[in-house]
Amino acid sequence: MKAPQSQYLKVRQAPYALRLVKRNEGTAAILYRREALGNGKADRLHRIGALSPMAYLAATPLIREGVRAAEGPKVQPQVGPCHALNDDWGARIACYSYISMGLRDLERLQVAASHLARADGTEAAWWFGLLKGGMGARAVRALRILVEAVA
Repeated sequence: MKAPQSQYLKVRQAPYALRLVKRNEGTAAILYRREALGNGKADRLHRIGALSPMAYLAATPLIREGVRAAEGPKVQPQVGPCHALNDDWGARIACYSYISMGLRDLERLQVAASHLARADGTEAAWWFGLLKGGMGARAVRALRILVEAVA
């Protein structure tokens, strides 16, 4: 049975968004999160991380699943417009963006992306809170070890 179109998110409604960009080295990605401005003003998307071309290449299945979960099963992520992400997939990809910074081992990045694709969305949101908060460097190291991004 085909799901109704209304269950899928638009970028204006999505808690996270992902934009694919072309760089000289290849396709990269920029991740945004919707945050309230307060004082009754409209909320806006704020940049929270980026994926290098190598990190994007390793995480292509993770990103594809995240975009399809929010926008529909036939959507292909493409360079240009922002793609919507729901809470669970946005948190997973946000965690991946933090742990992939500075890593250059494609095989390890692929392993980390596959672990995060299977991770619980609530757990990923908890880790994202640690990564973004005051525990930054320690949390990054701990999560890198857990998802086998480093030896």
